[in-house]
Amino acid sequence: MIFVLFLHGLAGASTPLNMTGKVVDFFTGKPIKGAIVTVNNDVVLTDKSGMFFAKTDGCQVAVRAYGYLKAEPNMPSSLVSSSFTSCPLMIRLVPFTPKALYLSFYGIGSRIIRESALRIIGETEINSLVIDVKGDRGMVPFRSSTPLASRIGAQKIITVKDIKGLIKSLRGKGIYTIARIVVFKDDLLARARPDLAVKTAGGQIWHDRENLAWIDPSKKEAWDYNISLAKEAAESGFDEIQFDYVRFPDAPGLKFSVPYTEENRVGAIAGFLAEARRRLLPYNVFLAADLFGYVSWNTDDTKIGQKLEEVTPILDYISPMLYPSGFKFGIPGYRIPVAHPYEIVYLTLKKAQNRTHLPPIRFRPWLQAFRDYAFDKRQFNGQEIREQISAAEKFGSHGWMLWNPRNIYTTDGLKREEK
Repeated sequence: MIFVLFLHGLAGASTPLNMTGKVVDFFTGKPIKGAIVTVNNDVVLTDKSGMFFAKTDGCQVAVRAYGYLKAEPNMPSSLVSSSFTSCPLMIRLVPFTPKALYLSFYGIGSRIIRESALRIIGETEINSLVIDVKGDRGMVPFRSSTPLASRIGAQKIITVKDIKGLIKSLRGKGIYTIARIVVFKDDLLARARPDLAVKTAGGQIWHDRENLAWIDPSKKEAWDYNISLAKEAAESGFDEIQFDYVRFPDAPGLKFSVPYTEENRVGAIAGFLAEARRRLLPYNVFLAADLFGYVSWNTDDTKIGQKLEEVTPILDYISPMLYPSGFKFGIPGYRIPVAHPYEIVYLTLKKAQNRTHLPPIRFRPWLQAFRDYAFDKRQFNGQEIREQISAAEKFGSHGWMLWNPRNIYTTDGLKREEK
């Protein structure tokens, strides 16, 4: 959750003023340890009693903590003076657990698909949406102020006419919004800027199985482009930024601008995420990234630059993609993963936790809500979806997200709730 306040009466103060505050749970009143307090782009953490101390000259102050919602209450007028330090701020954060559906570049712009998702939200436990801000083919669904988006053709189709109005409307319905940004799989940018593209050994632009080109993850211009879009999403009101395809392509024999070593791969991916975190700090959004499922099991970087111990400290939330269909080699004890969706989700999350020593609340997995493509082509319907959800909840993750690339969802497997 993020609590934002502006010290209007102190703007331009010549001498920084001391501020003290306490961050507590809205319902229980218990202090929240480790809440992140941002003052003028500087960060302090609350102690075990929920207290923090900072200096401010009247600029923006924000607080966020894992597992809590964003809030923007009015600032008490008594705080607009240099004497406010004698009365510490009491900041109450409301807990929230996202349970999301994914809507693609086209899905969010389709009235039929969007209203179907909203109907499911109205009838079930679903309370969040993951929305493409840059989709799998590099398209940006709203009018972007980032010049490169127009130059490379990412604005040829606009599916969302008013992104700020849309997010405001969704937030008004109590819906938590997550901006999905596909980072290094970007056919439009690679074709427009071949100097940024991943190359074959012969020096030609490489294309994946979908005939899409990728961007070299070590290219800083690609970092800047994606972070600029993330900043726009934050300014539009999204609660969270989620980077997808934040990795090297998983194909042999490719050519990059730096030697293809594990050190360089991990450095590029962790470097991008760290830079994104630094530049998004003033916007007070949570930062997440999607990780390949086997990253939780492999002790190396899985040849894609995603090394669990290196990237997870940078993120607020870790979103492993735990689709049983994606575990083509199975996991220990479970050779046919589609027959064991509960075990795939639960054991993989436990493996990641054991390696990182992070609390369960720092994880929010992607779950499979589409037909199997790797084993026996079975449908993933209510029972399979519920088993995955039960595994995530048994683990204690910060919610979960359902993935269907065609945005076809039903209420099967979901709890019905009165709202």
